[in-house]
Amino acid sequence: MLRAINTFGYVGLLRPAPGTWGSLVAVLIGWAIEHWLGFLPLVAATLAVTALGFWSVGAELRDRPGEDPSEIVIDEVAGMWLALLFPAFGFWWRGLSMGIDLPMVWPGPVAAFLCFRLFDIWKPWLVGRADRRHDARGVMLDDLWAGVFAGVLSIVLAALYHIVLFRMMA
Repeated sequence: MLRAINTFGYVGLLRPAPGTWGSLVAVLIGWAIEHWLGFLPLVAATLAVTALGFWSVGAELRDRPGEDPSEIVIDEVAGMWLALLFPAFGFWWRGLSMGIDLPMVWPGPVAAFLCFRLFDIWKPWLVGRADRRHDARGVMLDDLWAGVFAGVLSIVLAALYHIVLFRMMA
């Protein structure tokens, strides 16, 4: 059971780059949750997967301190969904959904995904500090920090895009 949870339904066993596969599947499922169920269910799913991840990663690595096996991707799911909450909130605030039928929507989830992968691989500042904990909490925390940074950057990029677009139209 722990293996199925930690590999997010065995997605973490895909090679190469299981973290990227886990993030890709996460963004697609998170996007679908937001589109068909709404923003608040995505918030609930993010909280649930985060809590589940802390528990399951802790249980899996209890006797293996210092390990961060690449097949564990529940942390990428939690971080990716956290990053996705930022653009999802922006659309929700305006009374819109991130449905794939709106051409203006897809850059939000794509930017969240790309920014998340950037911060998850680069590991700047708090992301790297959490990663250097070398414990189960660190496995989860580095991806949650990467999700926060990715979410903020995706909103900054959206704002810059819209500022440039409006200047070009003026």
